[in-house]
Amino acid sequence: MFLQRFVPRHARTTSEVIKAVFWPIAIMTVIHRMAVLAVNGARTNDFAPVWDAARKFLHHQAIYTDNFNSVDPHYLYYPSGTLLMAPAGLINYEWSRWGLIIVDAAAIIVAGYVLLKMFGYGLNSLAAPVLLFAMFSTETVSNTLIFTNINGVILLGEMLFLWLLLKGHQTWAGVPMGLTIAIKPTLAPLMLLPLLNRQWRPFVAAIGIPVVLTAIAWPLSADPMQFVHHTLPNLFQARDYFNSSIVGNGLYYGLPSWLILALRILFAALVLASLWLLYRYYRHDQLFFLCTGSGLLLAASFLLLSLGQQYYSMMLFPLMMTVVLKNSVIRNWPAWLAAYGFLSFDSWLSGRFRVYGEAATYLRPTLGWSLLIVVIFTVLLNRYLVARAENRLDRGIDPQWCAPAPHGRSLGAADRVTVGA
Repeated sequence: MFLQRFVPRHARTTSEVIKAVFWPIAIMTVIHRMAVLAVNGARTNDFAPVWDAARKFLHHQAIYTDNFNSVDPHYLYYPSGTLLMAPAGLINYEWSRWGLIIVDAAAIIVAGYVLLKMFGYGLNSLAAPVLLFAMFSTETVSNTLIFTNINGVILLGEMLFLWLLLKGHQTWAGVPMGLTIAIKPTLAPLMLLPLLNRQWRPFVAAIGIPVVLTAIAWPLSADPMQFVHHTLPNLFQARDYFNSSIVGNGLYYGLPSWLILALRILFAALVLASLWLLYRYYRHDQLFFLCTGSGLLLAASFLLLSLGQQYYSMMLFPLMMTVVLKNSVIRNWPAWLAAYGFLSFDSWLSGRFRVYGEAATYLRPTLGWSLLIVVIFTVLLNRYLVARAENRLDRGIDPQWCAPAPHGRSLGAADRVTVGA
């Protein structure tokens, strides 16, 4: 009978049962996010100004003419990004938007696969469907597709950058980084990681590609100097709407400027101290160093710079994946309370408790990023103080029960949590 194929021929392991449960749930979640939520769209539409700019670029019309007094999405891409996005203007708006939804979803799925491979897992492991379901259940992936922006492609660029660095392909690692910076500089803080590793070759492509693309796009643009005089200054100004950074929420809630500055300095100090501890005691373990360091730097940029939006948080996926490592800094409940803050798709808006609901909704990603930075700093500092008290700083700061990876290699399968075959 047809149904006979679904009857197991032997007792299934826990891993097989979990995979049987999560694969259909994960696949249907992906389809729902793409075919229903993304196609339906929302009031916020990040793609409309991009498609309009691409069409104008192809017809040599002025692009950088936005009125920044409105709260509608604005076109903020560099001329190099306009050049890369120009093909979107070759077809009608609806088909072009659907095309970007498909490209974004595919990029996120491929990025998830690269993330699995970085940690030694394959498609046959139970980590694969769990990770796929977890990614597409988040606000960051859902709203990237619904609002139809380029963040899914940026995530893939981040994963390829980290993967190539881990594999020792320094020159090639700069290529995905350079392409993403050419569009927008979300991942630019990650260039501090190869700098700390004294690796110079990634900078060739990371700097060279945006420069070359800008040189090509500049004479093809109708108003390139308007980007410099009109758009670029706006990129460095904090806005008080749709902005979850400290300064954004500080302006929205009317905090005094000295308190906003003090909070930014405080968290910058925590980030610098954490980065020093990572550099001093974990640089030999590149998997841990790159994934934890990338999450720390990006969370800091979302929180401390002029603009931070919750759907940027997908760039923290490598950090969250470190939970499978024995020496992970996020194996504690405060870290996952923080993750709820910046990853959850829940809305706390309430008709009965309007003020509190709005505060919970608007501050949730800000508090999540803040708590994550505090957790990373606290765990690393505690490890340092314990190791110093036990007079074993020369052997690293990992807890004694957590055997660190020997110098010169990354963590292997034996150092990771087993997540299925």
